[in-house]
Amino acid sequence: MGAVSSEPVTLWRRVTAEFLGSGFLAAVVIGSGIAAQRLSPGATGLELLENAAATAAGLFAIILMFGPVSGGHFNPVVSFADAFFGGLSWRDAAAYLPAQVAGCTAGAVIANLMFALPAVTLSAKHRATPAHFLSEVIATAGLLLVIFALARSGRSRSAPAAVGAYIGAAYFFTSSTSFANPAITIGRMFTDTFAGIAPASVPSFIAAQVTGGILAAGAIKALYPAMTPADAADIIFPHHGDAGQAPARAAHDGASPSADRPPGPVRSH
Repeated sequence: MGAVSSEPVTLWRRVTAEFLGSGFLAAVVIGSGIAAQRLSPGATGLELLENAAATAAGLFAIILMFGPVSGGHFNPVVSFADAFFGGLSWRDAAAYLPAQVAGCTAGAVIANLMFALPAVTLSAKHRATPAHFLSEVIATAGLLLVIFALARSGRSRSAPAAVGAYIGAAYFFTSSTSFANPAITIGRMFTDTFAGIAPASVPSFIAAQVTGGILAAGAIKALYPAMTPADAADIIFPHHGDAGQAPARAAHDGASPSADRPPGPVRSH
């Protein structure tokens, strides 16, 4: 997964990629949930397994599709965390936000239509409980830790698979089934199906996700104190072309370099 071009990608292309990627993500999450309900009616555990497996695999593929253009965020918490660490400008993170929300909303509508349902049906599934709030904090914090730890230690090539695997696992180890994304949370309120969330539950989930993002940023600062903008710019999908030097940057933090690359020269910070 090397760079596709040495030229900077224009903002409108990156925003378009975030919109399309977010749309595909919502369609995968919601569509696979509807399919699971129809294929395995009444078997909640099997339905969740089918939904989680499709989401994990789909997210992996979607990151590979759009990552070379935008970095493959599809998540406002990821984008603003990237801006916090200097990998993305605050202006660009702000531009990504409406594209991600609009994309997830469009994906929800498309998923409904693909299964011959009304285009928009507000969900009646209430999920706002203290346990769900804690679950979303943990799920979101863990997601960011996976993403930034891989970038800092020179293993961004593994990020698409690792992100998909983490989200698939978090479907089961969190009571909230790991939304971990404000944009998909908003999109999922427009479907009264397996993956839906009632509008009244959305503010609680988003607050938990933002809290998880803030906690993760603090943990990343503690674990990787020399995190650079170049590291942050290569989260999820590497595109800076200097990944060979990332293991040395990880060693500067006292972390172990990636096992599949020899350490490079340490750069001064």
